Amino acid sequence: MGTVFSLDVRGGEPAAVRAALDEAVAGLHRVDEVFSTYRENSQVSRLARGELTVDACAPEVAEVLELAAEAERVSDGWFSTSYQGRLDPTGIVKGWAVERAARRVAAAGASGVSVNGGGDVQVLGTPGAGRPWRVGVSDPLRPGGLAAVVSAAGAAELAVATSGSAERGAHVVDPRTGRSAVTDLVAVTVVAPRLTWADCWATAAFAMGSREGLRWLESLDGVEGLLVTAGDEVRCTGGLAGWLG
Repeated sequence: MGTVFSLDVRGGEPAAVRAALDEAVAGLHRVDEVFSTYRENSQVSRLARGELTVDACAPEVAEVLELAAEAERVSDGWFSTSYQGRLDPTGIVKGWAVERAARRVAAAGASGVSVNGGGDVQVLGTPGAGRPWRVGVSDPLRPGGLAAVVSAAGAAELAVATSGSAERGAHVVDPRTGRSAVTDLVAVTVVAPRLTWADCWATAAFAMGSREGLRWLESLDGVEGLLVTAGDEVRCTGGLAGWLG
C-alpha cells in the first residue's frame, strides 16, 4: 500500500499472539495484492477493466465496496471510490486493513494492540494497567512538531486518521470535479472508534473545506475532528477536548 506499518502488541499467550501477528502481517500483504491500483493484475485493477465480476473476486472485495457505498451515502458523495471514471477504493482500503489487522491480533488474546499504517492508527485495549494508548497528531505546518495528542483513556477501541496535503501533496480528489480538492485546509484529523470510518471521514471532510467539513463532522455520532487551515487556524469539533491528553 505504499507506506510503512507498525504493530505494538501487549499481553496474551506469546505463541498464540505471534501466530496471529504473522497472520495479520500476511493479511496486509494480501490486501495490497488484491486491492492495489498500481498492480495491473490485482483483482481491483481487473475489476475496473471489466475482466472480473465482484462475485469472482475475493470476498473482501465485496465487503470493502459495500463499506465504501455506505461511506459515500453518509458523506453525501464527498467520499467516492471513483477516480477519473475508474474504480479506485484506496480511500477506504488502508483504514479497513489496519483495523482488521488490529482486531485479528486482539482476538488471539492480546490485552493491548496498536496498529499504525502510514500515520493512521487503530488501538484496542490498553498498553498496561492504568495506562491508555496515546497517539500524536503531526503538525502539518511545523515538520517534527505535534498539533495534538489523543488519549484513548476510557475507550476499549479508538482510531485516529489524518488526511491532508502536507506530506503527500494534493492527492485528495474533489468527487464533483474529478480533480484535486481545492480547499482552505492542509489537514483534517478524525477521532472515532473504528479506523475504517475515521479514514473515510477525514478524506471527505478535507474535500469539503473547513467550514462545511467541521459542520458535517459535528453531525456524526461518536466522531470528533481537528482541522488545520493553510492560514494556521485550528478548528475543532465540540467534543474533541475530551480525547486530548
